Amino acid sequence: MTTRTSFTSGGDRCAAWLTVPERPGPHPVVVLVHGGGATHEMMLGQYEKWFSQAGLAVLAFDLRHLGESGGEPRQLVSARRYAEDIDAALEFARSRPELDAGHIALWGTSFGASHVVAAAARHPTLSAAVVQCPVLSGRAVALRAGLRHLARLTVPITSDLVRASLGRSRRYVPLVGRPGEPAFVNQPGALEGWRSVCPPGYEFDNRVTAASGLGMLFYNAAARAARVRCPLLVCQSDRENLVDTAIAEKVAATAPRGVLRHYDADHFTVYHPPLVERLVADQIEFLTTHLRVRS
Repeated sequence: MTTRTSFTSGGDRCAAWLTVPERPGPHPVVVLVHGGGATHEMMLGQYEKWFSQAGLAVLAFDLRHLGESGGEPRQLVSARRYAEDIDAALEFARSRPELDAGHIALWGTSFGASHVVAAAARHPTLSAAVVQCPVLSGRAVALRAGLRHLARLTVPITSDLVRASLGRSRRYVPLVGRPGEPAFVNQPGALEGWRSVCPPGYEFDNRVTAASGLGMLFYNAAARAARVRCPLLVCQSDRENLVDTAIAEKVAATAPRGVLRHYDADHFTVYHPPLVERLVADQIEFLTTHLRVRS
């Protein structure tokens, strides 16, 4: 059963969804962290269903500035604020009587994997962490498009910084576009991939504040892998089309309890049959083992 709820982060409301298994609690819980610019509506529901059927409670939420959560300006990407949101989500999970505060895991997909690795480095008492199709370095995504592409974003980034300093409305650029378009991510297949995880009729807000790009360039969660003390499962797409696979492989090798699994997938096919069932089965096996789910 899934219940709509919320918690507070940085003075704003984070919209949240709590799914509890149909068995007596308290339940070990997995906190889901969605990808860059995404929301709960973009396929997190299938993980809520599968994980809860395996005996795990699931807490999903929209990061601030996105989806149904509060926060102004809209579509702001901020690693610092997202870290606060995840910390608030963990505190919320620990406060719920139906959840087992001693057995909590984090799960992150795409750019959400960066937030999960960074949070796992901050929270050594976590029971486990799982990342799939991980984007663990914002700079690596940007450089993959080339220096000329980065140069095209200089003017909108500068304009947005000036607007923010003057308290004016922000300047936006597309988050994802086709090759050659002035979007932060414009790799072949990226726009189609983002759209493939949107349910019918869902309006994906395909924009970010331009200055968000600076934060993304200097956000390197991979550098924190050595400080991740909990078991970490890295589900690597071997045909990854957004970022170099060597980054995730190094994170799995560097994390003291890292485990690397390979899948014949690109960045987006992991969300769809037939691959999604294989990934989820591996993730459930990993999570139920380390969260000590009762059979």
